[in-house]
Amino acid sequence: LAAVNELSFDVWPGEILGVGGPNGAGKTTLFDVISGFAPASGGRIVLDGHDITRSAPHRVCHRGLSRTFQLNAAYDSLTVRENILCASYYGFKNVIFPKFRFDRATRDRADDAIAFVGLEKFSDTIVGILPILQRKLLMLAAAIVRQPKLLLLDEPVGGLNRQEINEIMELILRFRDEHKLTIVLIEHVMRFLVALSDRALIMHHGQKIYEGPASVLARDKTVVEVYLGERMAE
Repeated sequence: LAAVNELSFDVWPGEILGVGGPNGAGKTTLFDVISGFAPASGGRIVLDGHDITRSAPHRVCHRGLSRTFQLNAAYDSLTVRENILCASYYGFKNVIFPKFRFDRATRDRADDAIAFVGLEKFSDTIVGILPILQRKLLMLAAAIVRQPKLLLLDEPVGGLNRQEINEIMELILRFRDEHKLTIVLIEHVMRFLVALSDRALIMHHGQKIYEGPASVLARDKTVVEVYLGERMAE
């Protein structure tokens, strides 16, 4: 089974590209390949002019790519601030001999990221007991503290209610506008994907079945059939 098959696309600076598709379409595998977690068996991945196809995840990160995960990945036994400090310290370069204390620049970046996502009152909270919204905000803070060129968001609003979804949407748009950031996001919540994305890419069985404006996504016959079935689409 080819999880991602013959897939080619470009993402432009400052753009938000929404990636959708049914379960098993290959969306998260696509992110794993781009970010170096799963080696590509063919093709090329180019970030800002640099070929990162065979790069390890930490080297992809140091090139300027950050990502979040479907599951709320974090160091559960550390506090919110300790998690963000780790991301701030190790996100820019290989640290072979870590220091005993974080430097001022690392601490300032961490504090700015925590403040941006509104986690100040949770700063000293152990991550393992955080509610789901704060876990999502923690992953977002850990991703943006590195000040990336490209941000990959894997289901950033999965499991959230309508008000929480709106909160995440506002944060992403504000960070994109302030930092001229390029974003690729995976999401099953179609309201979020359509409202946030400049362009949409829909996958099915590892292949691209739609690429174009997010606003007309629901009128594409192939996309509707994939999501609802041929009879329901008719």
